[in-house]
Amino acid sequence: MPPLSLYVHIPWCIKKCPYCDFNSHAVKDGAPEAAYIDALLRDLTEDVRRYRITRPIHSIFIGGGTPSLFSPEAFDRLLEGIANQLQLSDAIEITLEANPGTFESQKFAEFRALGINRLSIGIQSFDDKFLQALGRVHSSNEALRSVDIAQQSGFDNLNLDLMFGLPGANKDSAVNDIRTAISLAPAHISFYQLTLEPNTYFHRFPPKLPNDELIFAAQKDCQALLAAHGYAQYEISAYSRPGRQCRHNLNYWQFGDYLGIGAGAHGKISLALPENIVRTFKPRGPEQYLADTHRQGGVQAIDRQELPLEFVMNRLRLKQGFTLDAFTETTGLVSAALEPGLSGNCRQNLLIRQDNRYFCSEKGWDFLDTVLQNFIT
Repeated sequence: MPPLSLYVHIPWCIKKCPYCDFNSHAVKDGAPEAAYIDALLRDLTEDVRRYRITRPIHSIFIGGGTPSLFSPEAFDRLLEGIANQLQLSDAIEITLEANPGTFESQKFAEFRALGINRLSIGIQSFDDKFLQALGRVHSSNEALRSVDIAQQSGFDNLNLDLMFGLPGANKDSAVNDIRTAISLAPAHISFYQLTLEPNTYFHRFPPKLPNDELIFAAQKDCQALLAAHGYAQYEISAYSRPGRQCRHNLNYWQFGDYLGIGAGAHGKISLALPENIVRTFKPRGPEQYLADTHRQGGVQAIDRQELPLEFVMNRLRLKQGFTLDAFTETTGLVSAALEPGLSGNCRQNLLIRQDNRYFCSEKGWDFLDTVLQNFIT
């Protein structure tokens, strides 16, 4: 069976950002911490029982929303409850997403003492003009302060989230943000383009964005700057120091398995290859989730004809691509199931084969949608 991770979703945040399409809800009178931790642990108990989980957990990712709104006491109870039900690997990676507007020295020192050993900080930009345009609740000074507090609290494994293609940006805007991020010496930088997703405020009332040529040029300049400072791109929007890739997200992209608990959380579990690989999902609404977590949600089997596309959609996000052995090991299918997409993409110079490994060419990397389209039968 593939490696197994755990995703925990905490849906509340201080304010709903106009570009955000995640399952997040602005908190009004305080989040129901105790009741939600109870619900998460009931949810986990049901998943462990239903899917007969005995494999060790290699990573935990606590996302949102803004999980850093919760107290250290809440996470202490959550992590203890998880450890009571699951076998945790000795070198487990535990990531917590955090908003710069929620940082307090004592609080984050306690997070670190609980065993949370990786922070992902949603900076988005170090420029107040762009932070205001994005509807963020923090300032550039708070962004800088959050990194300092994290490092002083003992977190040496930091990810900084940054966006490019922002309203009113010029070619130098993203480069300035990347320069600032590099100066703070995080282990990892996530750098992705602002997109206007359906069911968001920005989709209904679109801001004026830079043209595609400017966005592409800024992206290339930033990628060169990151590479020059030792941040290797290993995924479409992820750059890291050597050995500091996000192990949890790598498991997603390598088509590994993961339990998903919390309001709106999704999971993927391999019960038998290839005929019984399932997607799981939980109720999106926090109120519905709190009311009946152990019986709500659903399960959907992945049709074996869809497995090749599901596999390449994930693996080709990675610079290293995949081997045919990896395809067979995670899907249970023979490599012929990848044809004619594999050979067709190679003929078009969208994929490269090297030492029995397939990965995107520079052209394929820029036109990944075309690459994937060739795998649709």
